[in-house]
Amino acid sequence: MASVIDLTLDCADAQLLAAFWKTALGYVDEPPLAPFKNREEWFASFDLPEDDSADDGAWLCDPDGVGPRLSVLKVPEPKTAKNRLLIDIRVPGHGSPEERWARITAESERLVKAGGVVLEKFDGHHIVMADPSTSDYQF
Repeated sequence: MASVIDLTLDCADAQLLAAFWKTALGYVDEPPLAPFKNREEWFASFDLPEDDSADDGAWLCDPDGVGPRLSVLKVPEPKTAKNRLLIDIRVPGHGSPEERWARITAESERLVKAGGVVLEKFDGHHIVMADPSTSDYQF
C-alpha cells in the first residue's frame, strides 16, 4: 500500500523558510481548500487568538504532484537541538565528474543566494548545506 506523506517544518520565520524551500525545490504555494479563495480566508475561519497571523504558516506543494507537501509553521520556542530530519537535494544530469561537480557547485551557489548556508564541501561529491532556519546545524 502506497502512503502519501507531508513534512512539517517548525521555525521562527515561516515566510523566510517557505521562500527558501520554494526556490530550492521549485515548489509553489498550495491552493487553499474549497470553498476558501485564499489562505487568509481559510485562516480566518478558525477561532484563533488575535495575535496569530496567516504569515505564521506556509503550505507548499510540488506543482507536478510528485514530492511531499511541506507545511512551514512558526513556533514560539527556540530551537534547542539539532534537526533530526535532513532534506537532501539531488542535482540531476549526466556527464563527466567535472561536469557533475560544476552542476552541484552552481546549485549550491543558487541556494546560497536564496538564504542557504554552506557548511562543508566534499570536493567532487557533495556539499552539506543548511536552510536559513538551521544555519547553526551541528553534524
